[in-house]
Amino acid sequence: MKTSQYVALATVILAVGTVMPSRTDAQTTPTIPVGDLTAFPTVVQTGTKPTLTWNISYPSVVENFVTITPPGTVTPKENLVCDVRILGLGVTSQGSNNTINYFRTRGQWRFNGASSWSTIYDGMQTDTIVQQQGLVRTNVAVNRNSPMNFAGQFFHNSTWQTLFTSLNGQNVRALVSGQLCPGNVPDYNAPSLESFLKPYLDASKRVRIGPMDVIIIMELTHTDQSNSGYDLQDLVMLVTFRRP
Repeated sequence: MKTSQYVALATVILAVGTVMPSRTDAQTTPTIPVGDLTAFPTVVQTGTKPTLTWNISYPSVVENFVTITPPGTVTPKENLVCDVRILGLGVTSQGSNNTINYFRTRGQWRFNGASSWSTIYDGMQTDTIVQQQGLVRTNVAVNRNSPMNFAGQFFHNSTWQTLFTSLNGQNVRALVSGQLCPGNVPDYNAPSLESFLKPYLDASKRVRIGPMDVIIIMELTHTDQSNSGYDLQDLVMLVTFRRP
């Protein structure tokens, strides 16, 4: 947790005549290799051979469906649907008796040509849906070639603080599976790495998420990247894409 500066072959599955389903009924792009093997004719005479036909669908990767423009703009290459989870909200302050005070934080986005920001989630780390990393937006249609941008800010002294966006600066970033995290993110075993982020990194600090996921990490309390408080863990979201 961090105190604001404003307050003190995986496996190829083959079956004769059967196509294996993808991870969920709604998922129309496979996340592991799946396929089928058919034979014709199915009954043959001794000394003859059937014709075998293979069909394999290889895993999709999100870069085939969206373009990531650093630091954090995501542009669909075709019409897609997405879901959003809030993995964690990390703006805190130290209270009396070593207690932790959590700050209300909100994530926002602009997509499908919108000129204004709309709220994805507004709440605190202690909220049940955040603790469970539940879905906060589902089945959101996003249009081909229409950039998606993300933003975040926290609430303090009865006002919303600076809104940081993926349109400028480096405080809002988008990463896909296998990418190395920015150096500002604490090491895997560092005590300053938020527990909600650790499951999504490996020991070499590379992102470990699904092949159709994009993780959005935000720094909402500092702009000086040399400051130890600049750790890109103040708001973390997971966006999962699929075909309609």
